[in-house]
Amino acid sequence: MNNTRFATAVHIMTLLAKSPQEWLTSEWVAGSINVNPVIVRKEISVLREAGLIISRQGKEGGSQLAKDAETITISQIYRAVKNTEVLGKKNQNPNPACSVGKEINIHLDTLFEETDQLVTQFLGDKSLQEFADQFA
Repeated sequence: MNNTRFATAVHIMTLLAKSPQEWLTSEWVAGSINVNPVIVRKEISVLREAGLIISRQGKEGGSQLAKDAETITISQIYRAVKNTEVLGKKNQNPNPACSVGKEINIHLDTLFEETDQLVTQFLGDKSLQEFADQFA
């Protein structure tokens, strides 16, 4: 995943975990991350779709965790925002006449799947609460 989506999502979720009784606005969260609130709203939408947060609109609006931070794993956040393979992209047009080129993507698929499983398993052992507890 060669972008900041995962880091942004973890930042959002950590802020929500640190203030479980408050409805945090996208503007406030964006100020912590130092990004445009539109980026925060996009990730909040994805996290809401994944069932990790709830939101309400209006003057008293904002977002909160949908469940206790101890029950949310970092791997759930990862899966919600993952849009590329950990190891990057494969070559889309390898030479089919080459002994390696004709089979490379089959073997890369296996390698990518195994790597993604290891990352997901590693992150699954960490709760959002454990992560949030590192901050003062």
